[in-house]
Amino acid sequence: MSSIKKVVLAYSGGLDTSIILKWLQQEYDCEVVTFTADIGQGEEVEPARAKAQAMGASEIYIDDLREEFAHDFVFPMMRANAIYEGEYRLGTSIARPLIAKRLIEIANETGADAISHGATGKGNDQVRFELGAYALRPDIKIIAPWREWDLSSREKLMAYAAEHKIEVEKKKDGKSQYSMDANLLHISYEGGILEDPWAAAEQDMWRWTVAPEDAPDEAEVLELEYQHGDIVAINGWEMTPAKVMTKLNEIGGKHGIGRDDIVENRYVGMKSRGCYETPAGTIMLRAHRAMESLTLDREVAHLKDELMPRYAKLIYNGYWWSPEREMMQTMIDASQQHVNGTVRVKLYKGNVSIEGRKSMDDSLFDERIATFEDDEGAYNQADAEGFIKLNALRLRIGARR
Repeated sequence: MSSIKKVVLAYSGGLDTSIILKWLQQEYDCEVVTFTADIGQGEEVEPARAKAQAMGASEIYIDDLREEFAHDFVFPMMRANAIYEGEYRLGTSIARPLIAKRLIEIANETGADAISHGATGKGNDQVRFELGAYALRPDIKIIAPWREWDLSSREKLMAYAAEHKIEVEKKKDGKSQYSMDANLLHISYEGGILEDPWAAAEQDMWRWTVAPEDAPDEAEVLELEYQHGDIVAINGWEMTPAKVMTKLNEIGGKHGIGRDDIVENRYVGMKSRGCYETPAGTIMLRAHRAMESLTLDREVAHLKDELMPRYAKLIYNGYWWSPEREMMQTMIDASQQHVNGTVRVKLYKGNVSIEGRKSMDDSLFDERIATFEDDEGAYNQADAEGFIKLNALRLRIGARR
């Protein structure tokens, strides 16, 4: 402990990290530099600054990383159509490598000996933060208080906070909030009643989306313009990646888009139940697949689909900075050269429907060949007989045996 003079703490200003700040000062007798990443959580940022100042942080970093998060992390992941275990859109997972990267940069800038985070010893985030940190600075020291202290329950944390006069957001009945994480891609909820996988989530828990049954009775149609697999404009208005996501979150939330209630398999071995709101991500994944359906070669599209679960698993488990993820990203990005055009989506009461897709220069859809009408010789249907017989040859030989 005596070798640790300065620590950079990933600090949200919430219950866990506020307690960790005080705990580091007491247990390690060291300076604590706080780092808060603004990746789209909005109102949480400035309260974190005020709390860190009040608790004696030696330096305070609050960085607006929304554009970097969207451009360098979320959009590349969307090009892969990544989704974990068929349901989870990786909202928390994809934010961790960026936070790890900035933690290491600040440690280097301030001469810190170590970094610290508020991830528990039961969760995935400890793995994601630390794999990222070690990949970027192999000799970094990492302090994970949840693996050291005896504050093993929310009740003990609340008691510690009360003892040290640490302000904590509470529900009206006095109980602690759900464990939540928010960024441009999603907001997640864990703990409390959600620890019973049979219990329905409380309706007042959801913050970004209306209930689908309460969404407007009139559908809303959007046109999303793509360049090289990325959305660059909505309804003709050019936007940066972060602004695209902000706009889609706003519109999607209004229509009840993107609610998920999932039991997932954590990397550490246990199953956990969480609820998620991912309005922009839900729209983006649906629309991107529609754009690829028109512009990607069949075998390229199928190869991407085969690789996607592996790619999603790498992100979920914390291997964003691994050589295998970077290799796969190079291939995925190469596949997006011709993913250009426009997708028309309809949003209605929790559903995202594709109404149309077009690409002026990169479409592989040939109406002359695909038509059910007279194709004027563009496709010789008689050719199909030999194709079928050759592909059936092994089946016929096997059947004769």
